[in-house]
Amino acid sequence: MKITLCPKCKKDEISKSGIINGRQRYLCKKCKYYFTVEKEGKSIDPYYVIKALQLHIEGVTYREIERILGVSHVSVMNWVRKYKVKAPENYDYHPTYKVLTHQELMEYMSHVENVKNQGMMITELGDKYMMIKWERFREESGPKHIH
Repeated sequence: MKITLCPKCKKDEISKSGIINGRQRYLCKKCKYYFTVEKEGKSIDPYYVIKALQLHIEGVTYREIERILGVSHVSVMNWVRKYKVKAPENYDYHPTYKVLTHQELMEYMSHVENVKNQGMMITELGDKYMMIKWERFREESGPKHIH
């Protein structure tokens, strides 16, 4: 990262002034301000951020998301905070999920009893697929109508 301006006075009269904790330190010759530059963090593909937020909304726990996607549960919590994502409160059910290969998914879907009267969502996870099911749809005998 190339530094061109002092963060305090915004002048371009800066010079290198040593290294502290592995980071370059600079000195502004105009205002005599010493500063370092924030390190660039490692970025995560937005695909995984979106998938993590989708799973959170579906009711999957932070630790489960960590195991599924391979990203830290702390990162997931930070994304939920950053994007102000709030999962709907619903204590009647907890989704179950399976991670399947394409062949396993096709085999599962070929059996009508696995899909009849089921609430489910299938999403891609790299070279695999995740199937999320809601058990409450099984327990109901039919759709409820509100009058």
